[in-house]
Amino acid sequence: MCFSATASFTAGTALIAVGAVTLHRSEGRNELPLAAVPLLFGLQQVSEGLLWVSLNNGLAGLQSRSTYIFSLFSHVLWPIFVPFAILMVEDVRWRRKAISVFLVLGLGVGLYLLYFLVRFPVTAHVHERSISYVSPHFYIAVVLVIYLLATCITGLFSSHKCIKIFGVLAFVLAIAAAVVSITTFVSVWCFFAAVLSLLILVHFLGPMQAGRTARRQFAREPVSQ
Repeated sequence: MCFSATASFTAGTALIAVGAVTLHRSEGRNELPLAAVPLLFGLQQVSEGLLWVSLNNGLAGLQSRSTYIFSLFSHVLWPIFVPFAILMVEDVRWRRKAISVFLVLGLGVGLYLLYFLVRFPVTAHVHERSISYVSPHFYIAVVLVIYLLATCITGLFSSHKCIKIFGVLAFVLAIAAAVVSITTFVSVWCFFAAVLSLLILVHFLGPMQAGRTARRQFAREPVSQ
């Protein structure tokens, strides 16, 4: 995240706590991936907190490990996990087919970035009170477009309101992060997305539980969607 280790650790701790709640509120195995999103964002923010500590204290070993862990989340996990989690909670057939396409795209770009992450590890440094991750392959136009399709546009095909809102806001905030500074885009956007994962908590709140159950039952009816 921007600014400091304290900010990253605070955000990470809060999101881990939220993740514990959403996992507790989830119903069945299909909802577990989506419920785990805040927890995973929390762990990512903690890894960036450790990176801040290493950068501020010249700890090369910790810097390398925390940069790699953060980049595994940002470059590899999210383009694959986001469409997968959305697919798992979707029951409408045509929507599942559409989301599956985005999952394939996300899997492709995630594996592509993993290859270059292993071949040419990402480096990180402080830039204007934020962290800049040097990862040229991430910024190739076609890679970035596919990445945004998998992590943001997928949500628009969900039948769940909170997931749709997450997708729209994630895309808007991606543009905002790029406008603020393309140099620190990865760090800033990941923080924005981490905060947005609070929408997952809204999705799993008690008053919405009956509605989710009703939608699942309706979607299972043998009526053409």
